[in-house]
Amino acid sequence: MGEVFLAMRLVCSMALVCIFSWILYVYGNIWFKTQRVRRKLQKQGMKGPPPSFLHGNLPDMQRIQAHAKSLAKAPNCNHSDQFLAHDYTSTLFPYFELWRKQYGPLYTYSTGMKQHLYVNQPELVRELNRYMSLDLGKPTYVTNKLAPLLGNGILRANGLSWAHQRKLVAAEFFMDKVKGMVGLMIESAQPLLTKWEQMIEGQGSGANAIAEVKVDEDLRELSADVISRVCFGHSYSKGKEVFSKLRSMQKAMSKEGGFLFAPTGFCNILNFSSKKQNEINSLETEIESLIWELVKERKRECSEDSSLSSEKDLMQLLLESSMSDENVGKEYSKSFIVDNCKNIYFAGHETTAVAASWCLMLLALHPEWQDRIRVEVSQHCPNGIPDVDSLPLFKTVTMVIQEVLRLYPPAAFVSREAYEDIKIGDLNIPKGVCVWTLIPTIHRDPKVWGPNANEFKPERFSEGVSKACKIPHAYVPFGAGNRLCLGKNFAMVQLKVVLILIISKFSFTLSPGYMHSPAYAMIVEPGHGVHILIQKI
Repeated sequence: MGEVFLAMRLVCSMALVCIFSWILYVYGNIWFKTQRVRRKLQKQGMKGPPPSFLHGNLPDMQRIQAHAKSLAKAPNCNHSDQFLAHDYTSTLFPYFELWRKQYGPLYTYSTGMKQHLYVNQPELVRELNRYMSLDLGKPTYVTNKLAPLLGNGILRANGLSWAHQRKLVAAEFFMDKVKGMVGLMIESAQPLLTKWEQMIEGQGSGANAIAEVKVDEDLRELSADVISRVCFGHSYSKGKEVFSKLRSMQKAMSKEGGFLFAPTGFCNILNFSSKKQNEINSLETEIESLIWELVKERKRECSEDSSLSSEKDLMQLLLESSMSDENVGKEYSKSFIVDNCKNIYFAGHETTAVAASWCLMLLALHPEWQDRIRVEVSQHCPNGIPDVDSLPLFKTVTMVIQEVLRLYPPAAFVSREAYEDIKIGDLNIPKGVCVWTLIPTIHRDPKVWGPNANEFKPERFSEGVSKACKIPHAYVPFGAGNRLCLGKNFAMVQLKVVLILIISKFSFTLSPGYMHSPAYAMIVEPGHGVHILIQKI
């Protein structure tokens, strides 16, 4: 019996040795391939931090991040221009800033087996913008991690699948279509305006009554209501649970920290914990179920009233597209609709709401720009309610929004992966390399924007983006190239409408309780919210 036991132990030990040897062999080969790619980049003059075996520069990133956190002070209540306009990338992404100072605006680094190229050279960013081939797309390891939130919708898709979905969804956000949404945007804003008026009245009936408002959640509800009405034919109340659970999933995924830069597989030291993954999986199932119920409700409504199917909002376009190909299975048809709804629900309301919060923060700090906007309101819509014809006349509002998006772009990165060997400008990028551009850094580059690059100066956009900086292609708040955000027109119009309506009714300043602490939760948002003191005009 003892001999049998010893034999079994020997077999198990040999099996473990074989498995471990196989893992080392496979990952050793991958490692050497990674090193070959790294050498190809180095031969072109690119330097970067030396990687460790298997883990690349991930240990360095963790160490630098931990050191930055230990040095970080408590959220600052200082409302000076100098503090509020500081370059927050050194706190949120300290490894990128450290390496940029060491190796310049173009360097290489690795996360495990994945080689990356950091690009913050304006000329190369311009060339990156111009590259239209489908050989350059979203990094696969990033999109894999975002699958629970975005499914296989337009924000995650690549290649021909992405091209098909973009063609379908983009039609809903052409400017002619967006102009028809202005009335719904104004209607959706009324509950927010009424709520704030009632809060002021609750502080007294005098002309000097002031209320403190945390604007973030109110702006999220407003933005969610708009996207619900214009794209899916229902109000925020029907989709409220969807938005709430999407927000919960966003927070759960963001809490893991650094997941965007972690590799997949054996050396993934930043993987989600099983408990957190179970929470995310549960939220994914609930969100998809809620969206599908809304889809089935639309189908029932269309079957009962044929005139509804002629109202071509995004929901109807998705339904028609999914049913147009008889060879497409029911499950794919369902996931196609649900995944794109998730993408539009998330991207269509979260980024716009965050941008509006940053707008109110900077306008609260600079009340003279509120006064300039009110002058435009009195000139173009004395009743304080803009329309399709008057919106293009609000030049000051446009300048303010453009400057806010320069200083606090909700999207922190433009990220791409080369699916084949490609050439960007004079740079040869090997297949598999991921290219990253840190948007806040290039938006604050003194060489592009001048010595006042960190200051709030909307007047720099008085003659448009082309005259605001030396290299207009370095202004990328909505991304770059053929993957430029298709909701750009929608976001700009909604931001204009919201700011005009608020500023025509209220004056506001920053609350003493406001704590300036930009945070990265897939987008750059106010870490502790935006608190303002509002007063009726």
